[in-house]
Amino acid sequence: MAPKLYSTILSPCVRAVLLCAKALGVELEIVEVDVVNGDQLKNEFLKLNPQHTVPTLVDDGVVVWDSHAIMIYLAEKYGKENPLYPSDPSKRAIINQRLFFDSGDLFSKSTPIAGMIIFGGVKQIPEKNAKALSEAYGFLEAFLERGKYFAGDDMTIADFSIWTTMTNASCFVPIDEKIYPNITAWMKLMGTLPYQELNAVGGGLFRDLVESSLAKS
Repeated sequence: MAPKLYSTILSPCVRAVLLCAKALGVELEIVEVDVVNGDQLKNEFLKLNPQHTVPTLVDDGVVVWDSHAIMIYLAEKYGKENPLYPSDPSKRAIINQRLFFDSGDLFSKSTPIAGMIIFGGVKQIPEKNAKALSEAYGFLEAFLERGKYFAGDDMTIADFSIWTTMTNASCFVPIDEKIYPNITAWMKLMGTLPYQELNAVGGGLFRDLVESSLAKS
């Protein structure tokens, strides 16, 4: 039986897991969760994940949530010695640092802006939020001085997380090619993946949602 993924394509975290599964050749059963209308707060979902977040993975009775934890789980179970998450501790340390940066810095600075616009009716991003997100971009630009991907010269699960987060974040603070040439080149590189539509479609729908929310009177 295929692992079951509770998801919404609007979520960059969900899209990161979809990219990871595709790269590993893992087939997933997708269960759509309408987070805009509160499906994640229903009792049946709360029994699986009391934090009511997507993505949530169910695989042979094992329930995992948080996209970073899910990708590590999938890579360790289905991608033995795969360069996406190699067993070498020194390489994993860099990948993990990038994952933690995505979770604790980049995503945490982007998500509140999404909430303000989509649920709070904010029409202009506060300067302090835009500045904080730009600061995160600056760190990413520096990371890419060390290789064409975020953990070196091989693509890893960290790239999936950061790519999908940046796709959403760029709706709020566009990526200026002159200021962030490394990020720009990396975004173009990720866009050449044969399964790039897994991010492009959801990212496009998210941008549409943001733009329609901003246009509401």
